[in-house]
Amino acid sequence: MSNPVFNDNVAEQARILEGEPMTISGAVNKTLILLACLIVSAGYTWFLWLNGYTDKAQMLTVAGAFVGFILAMVIIFTRKAMHILAPLYTICEGFFIGGVSAVYAAQYSGIVTQAVTATFAALFSMLILYRAGVIRCTEKFRAVIFTATLSVALVYLIQIVASFFNRGIPQIFTASPIGIGFSILVVAIAALNLIIDFDFIERGSQGLFEKKYEWYGAFGLMVSLIWLYLEMLRLLAKLSDRR
Repeated sequence: MSNPVFNDNVAEQARILEGEPMTISGAVNKTLILLACLIVSAGYTWFLWLNGYTDKAQMLTVAGAFVGFILAMVIIFTRKAMHILAPLYTICEGFFIGGVSAVYAAQYSGIVTQAVTATFAALFSMLILYRAGVIRCTEKFRAVIFTATLSVALVYLIQIVASFFNRGIPQIFTASPIGIGFSILVVAIAALNLIIDFDFIERGSQGLFEKKYEWYGAFGLMVSLIWLYLEMLRLLAKLSDRR
C-alpha cells in the first residue's frame, strides 16, 4: 500500500472480535480533533516567532519534527494507545510546521494562506474524485503510489546526506523548471496518498475494524495532509522565486 501507515498487516490485525466497530463518522470526528491539535500547536510556534522568541521557536520546531517522527514510528509499528499518541503526534508536528510556516511567511508574503487553501482544495478534490469513483483504490494504484512515495523519500534522504558534505542533487530543489516540475510531481503524489487514506477508512468501517482504528485512520490522513501542506509551501516558494 502506498501510505506506509496503512500496510497489509493493519487490515489483517484490525478485525473486530467484540465491542463497538469503527465508523466513518468516528474517523472524521477524530480527524477534526487531530486537526485542532495541529492548528493550536502550530499557532503557538508561529506566535513565538512573531514575538521574537526565536530560540524557543527554533527549539520547538526541531524537537517537534524529531519527536513527531518517533511517535509516528511507534504508532505504525505498535498501534497501541493511539488515542493518546495520535494527538501527541499532531501536536509535535504542529510545532514543526508552525516554525517552518513562519520562516516561509517571513520571505514570501501570503504564502501560508495560499498553501493552506491549496492543501484543503486538494483534500476535497481527492475526496470528490474518490466518492465519484473517478479514482479507484485498486491494488495496482496502491503499488504505483507506494513506489512513487518511496522514490520521493529516497530522493530526500539522498539530499539530506549530501547536504552534510555541502553537496546536493542538482536542479530539483531550486526554482528552475526542473525543480518546479519535481515539486508539482511530489504534490500530486502526496495528494494521491489521500485516496489510500479514504479507502482505509471506508474499508475499515465496512470490514468491522475495532473502534480504536478510527484514530489510526485519522492519524494516516494527518500524515498525508501535513506532507501535502509542506510540499505546497515548497512549490509556492519556487514559483515566487521565478517571478
